[in-house]
Amino acid sequence: MVEEEFERVVQTLCESKAEEFRLIGYEHVEAEEIWSCVSSKYHKSGQPALHTIVNDILSLKVTTFMNQLTLNAYRGSRF
Repeated sequence: MVEEEFERVVQTLCESKAEEFRLIGYEHVEAEEIWSCVSSKYHKSGQPALHTIVNDILSLKVTTFMNQLTLNAYRGSRF
């Protein structure tokens, strides 16, 4: 898969997940924040296969996302 195509697929999935979160009341969620949350666990092991990334994005729960936001707030960083 070409890098541009990979980025397009991931961006589309992250936008979809952000829209899902907005529909349930989390109005200020952006696609970049979704990707940062999901990709944060790939730093040590490297980037997995596309199907794993797709699964991680689509199965991301609001509680996991909000926990990551909270931890980043304590650390003083924004994803």
